[in-house]
Amino acid sequence: MSTFTNLEQNVSVIDTLFSSLAVGDLETFARLFAPNVVWHQPGNNKFSGDKPNFGAIGEMVNGMMSDSQGSFYVKPIGKAMANNDLVSVPVQFGGRKDINGVQHEYEMPGHDLFRLKEGKIVEVWLFSSDQEGEDRFWGK
Repeated sequence: MSTFTNLEQNVSVIDTLFSSLAVGDLETFARLFAPNVVWHQPGNNKFSGDKPNFGAIGEMVNGMMSDSQGSFYVKPIGKAMANNDLVSVPVQFGGRKDINGVQHEYEMPGHDLFRLKEGKIVEVWLFSSDQEGEDRFWGK
């Protein structure tokens, strides 16, 4: 398989990831990850740290959805770009939640970086444009 075909395939996997998230197709979303995937969640908040498998990733995402009262989202705001086994995507993400009767919202751009092997996501790094703001929103 040529490098160009691998690049196209890797971009297609990531495009599928975001399209499955957009419609809530968690079965397709889950199939895109290798069993031993590692997710590097940045920051200093209750969701930060390395997630060593898909189960831990699912727990984190479920926690974020619960904490944000179902409003958490992430969506691409630009084209996925591939370089060998890496795919980078500019994203917009955010959410809102009620804290002591006051509505708190956050929304910011970031970058998601994926490493793929044989058509599966094996590692993920996330980058936030305002990590301190994201940490304040999620809390400890």
